[in-house]
Amino acid sequence: MSVWAIVLAAGSGRRFGAKKQYLSLGGRRVLDWSLAAAGAACDGVVVVVSADDVDDPEPAADVVVAGGAERSDSVRAGLSALPDDCDVVVVHDGARPFADADLFRAVIDAVRRGADGAVPGVPVTDTIKRVAADTVVETIERSALVAVQTPQAFRRSVLLAAHASSGDATDDAGLVEIAGGRVVVEPGRADNIKITRAEDLPVAEVLARRRGPGGPAR
Repeated sequence: MSVWAIVLAAGSGRRFGAKKQYLSLGGRRVLDWSLAAAGAACDGVVVVVSADDVDDPEPAADVVVAGGAERSDSVRAGLSALPDDCDVVVVHDGARPFADADLFRAVIDAVRRGADGAVPGVPVTDTIKRVAADTVVETIERSALVAVQTPQAFRRSVLLAAHASSGDATDDAGLVEIAGGRVVVEPGRADNIKITRAEDLPVAEVLARRRGPGGPAR
């Protein structure tokens, strides 16, 4: 099976205050960590960037395309750039620099074994409550809950069909689930954080120092 990754790096950084994917982390850009891991585990890499950055060189990617206004638009732009012989596609947020190639391979292997999709998940340790108008209406049993991360792997045909259905979900696995696909969970990593706010960067710097100059590729 031919496996390609779509690395999403088209965010404007509105919440962060800058394009976080291009900030320096452990001596290289945040995005470079993700591209290295994707390249080590996949046959090819499509990186999706903003229209302003589409002409900038990205030597660690095989294809560079411009994304859209929403995350789903950017994923679809990446899907349209995949070669015809791609069987499995892995979607990864470029702002998650510490997903290593082993984690990519874990979700890819789950799809190769027959799942429509596979996601990394970590157990929820906090108590979760549903709230309406500042009032708790339900305490949710957390034993069956996981917090889902990327990279997320899918059979290409399944992901294409899910996006064509114009469903609404916060991640690609959600679209596949809505379309009736079977998505399995592989063990995620506690340090596979997503850099979203400015206060996340000092934490990421500590993790980068622990990983060392070689990064997370493995």
